[in-house]
Amino acid sequence: MTTSSPPSGMKAFTVVWIGQVISLLGTGMTVFAITIWAFQETGRATDLAQIIFFSFAPTILLSPIAGALVDRWNRKLVMIISDLASGLATIAILILFATGQLEIWHLYVTGAFSGVFQAFQFPAYSASITLMLPKSQYARASGMLSLAQSASGVLAPVLAAAILGFTNLGVILVIDIITFVVAVLTLLIVHIPQPERSAAGMAGAGSLWQESAYGFRYIWQRPSLLGLQLVFTAMNFLVAFAFVLTSPMLLARTGNNEIILGSVQSIGAIGGVIGGLLLSTWGGPKRRIHGVLLSMIGAALFGEALLGMGQVFIVWAIANFILFFALPMLNGSNQAIWQAKVQPDVQGRVFSVRRLIAQASFPLATLLAGPLADQVFEPAMAEDGALADTFGWMVGTGPGAGMGLMLVIFGIAGAIAAASGYLIPTIRNVETLLPDFDGESAPAPEQTEARVPEENEAAAPVI
Repeated sequence: MTTSSPPSGMKAFTVVWIGQVISLLGTGMTVFAITIWAFQETGRATDLAQIIFFSFAPTILLSPIAGALVDRWNRKLVMIISDLASGLATIAILILFATGQLEIWHLYVTGAFSGVFQAFQFPAYSASITLMLPKSQYARASGMLSLAQSASGVLAPVLAAAILGFTNLGVILVIDIITFVVAVLTLLIVHIPQPERSAAGMAGAGSLWQESAYGFRYIWQRPSLLGLQLVFTAMNFLVAFAFVLTSPMLLARTGNNEIILGSVQSIGAIGGVIGGLLLSTWGGPKRRIHGVLLSMIGAALFGEALLGMGQVFIVWAIANFILFFALPMLNGSNQAIWQAKVQPDVQGRVFSVRRLIAQASFPLATLLAGPLADQVFEPAMAEDGALADTFGWMVGTGPGAGMGLMLVIFGIAGAIAAASGYLIPTIRNVETLLPDFDGESAPAPEQTEARVPEENEAAAPVI
């Protein structure tokens, strides 16, 4: 009697991808429902921003240690534990809500708990894809993952709004818990390979602290990768205001209209679906850096800034569509660059530090967004506010106008930051300055980046 082997390769990736689609649908519904619940409880953008901060900050702070552990541990097990932890956080919220004890600060605590384990999820997932698929499929896989996020985003706001219309947050939380179970089951049935030890892995071996620091050293010695992530640092800070303030801005401008908010979010998700489909079928531009920088400019200028200027549904819908259409190409192109350049057995460490560099500014933006909106820009853009006469023609006045002005300012700044990447050859030419980890596209000697010699480099050179 023969037994079938577990799915591997693209088949395994597709199984896991289906589980992620289902899980992300539940998560999206919960995020939408909690946003509505929190804003109705307090009416302040600050509280929504702090929920995001407490969910995100632990992920960033723990990334270097998490990456080192991911490279040591079984990556499949790490992903399963991360999903289970997120499910436990949702169960805690459900119990508190069902007993009438749920408060805003509970969302801070559960968000932080889930964020700790999410620090492990990204490097484990990204590094696993590198080994599950051939290099030619990296961008397509990223496109499929973006498609999963966007496809769930199409349905999640609409379904959540419909469910909230005849029941409450508790039902949505139960659905979310079920979807977490499905995601874990898909991971259990597939084969996810572990990487072989490379020269880079041996050079970075040591204590946990030494391995945690290795990701910093690896990126520091490759100016192109460092420069690329510094562009992301600036961009994430500036575009973060759109992700934090869009929901409270739309609720403020529409009198807490859940249908309009859900519709704008769903249309944005449709943009993400189309962008993900485009990337997964086309594979993106031959020069990935164009996919990164041009998408950044489009997302900032025609997404965030236009969203802030909008005062009617059609403008909000178009702007959100453009914003989310650009994200799969942006993130997928960047992911393909890193997966091709970094050795698989150190990707956990390197990708975690990469995430830390790129997203360290995001928690700061979430802390600033709420107070700036509630205490500075909203009063200034009231009908008799200090800035009403100057900018009223562009974003209007009254509730939500101050947040709209913030999106315009930071969106334009984001486009400028992204365009600066084209002015720096080290960033613009990242794909030719650095060889792929398998040596297939090694550059000519005169193109190779200068780097600081590593310890034991003669015995274990790092490509």
